[in-house]
Amino acid sequence: MEKKVESIGIIMNGVTGRMGTRQHLIRSMVAIREQGGVQVGPNEFVMPEPLLVGRNAEKLQALCKEHGIEKYTTSLDDALAMPGYPIYFDSQITGRRFDSVKKAIEAGKHIYCEKPTGTTLEEAVELYRIAEAKGIKHGVVQDKLWLPGILKVKQLIDEGFFGRILSVRGEFGYWVFEGHSVPPNRPSWNYRKEDGGGIIMDMLCHWRYVLDNVFGEVKSVSCRGAIHIPERIDEQGNPYKCTADDSAYATFELENDVIAHFNSSWTVRVRRDDLLVMQIDGTKGSAVAGLRDCYTQSYEETPIPVWNPDIPQPINFFDQWKAVEGESSYDNAFKVQWELFLKHVVKDEPFQWGLLEGAKGVQLAEVGLESWEKRCWIDVEDLS
Repeated sequence: MEKKVESIGIIMNGVTGRMGTRQHLIRSMVAIREQGGVQVGPNEFVMPEPLLVGRNAEKLQALCKEHGIEKYTTSLDDALAMPGYPIYFDSQITGRRFDSVKKAIEAGKHIYCEKPTGTTLEEAVELYRIAEAKGIKHGVVQDKLWLPGILKVKQLIDEGFFGRILSVRGEFGYWVFEGHSVPPNRPSWNYRKEDGGGIIMDMLCHWRYVLDNVFGEVKSVSCRGAIHIPERIDEQGNPYKCTADDSAYATFELENDVIAHFNSSWTVRVRRDDLLVMQIDGTKGSAVAGLRDCYTQSYEETPIPVWNPDIPQPINFFDQWKAVEGESSYDNAFKVQWELFLKHVVKDEPFQWGLLEGAKGVQLAEVGLESWEKRCWIDVEDLS
């Protein structure tokens, strides 16, 4: 039977940025096009046709030329008015997202966007409400749910490996250079509160969907942020005052009495297996997972150490851990969710990671900031 391929236009706004270019354009859209589209039926495929939108025409033109994309524009209004582009995607900086996504919803476009979905919970909830009222489909990027390491943890949970889960501890981050002697390796807006920056707003959105979907819904939070580096150098070589947090130390109470704690920092040097490492401890066993790998230690394999600081430690605590076998290969996490969203739009297949889930991430970030300001535990209300 002949293969049937239908095109679907996608307006992609903000893909000249680091994450937009690497993950959403090259490793998702371009990769999907190179594989022949997304299969949506026995012999049916849908082929994405991107229309790139941004402020820098030269960058857009270069991306189109390099990756075989036909159209670009510096006008969002023009893009939204073009026929044949039913999906709008947004990976701009956080401060520009609300107005652009709202305009796309009003134009009747299906929405797929990066998180945070707004600079405030009010903005994020409004996007959800107007999207529902308009009757369009919508989704929010929650890529870490498809990382191999986290997929292996979910597999262990489904198998009952942990018994009753007691705690989850996460370490995330790396050193972001200030720019005085080594060029900065993150954009300057990340460290300006007035531009939507801050690691609490960035990373607590991630931890919300990871915790909710893998370990249990977040019920309350205690968070302490910090601006450890007070001054950095911007893209023009000028010093600027950092007004947004570069580190966050947050403890979460989950349903079923699980305690989770995540340290998130752009002022930390890495001496662990990966940029993100989680340890999950349960009554029957524990696991340590990074972005790709996962290791377990069962109750029976747990060593019995003796505290004796006067002699070298006789136990190598890495020896009792076993690697979890997974699939032979894993696809890019961003690409996997893109394919699910396209199937949702074209074939109405289930897709549970919509704008309400995005609002939950913004909610947790706001609660984290409130907890830091008030120096107290804050309960997380049910948005549904």
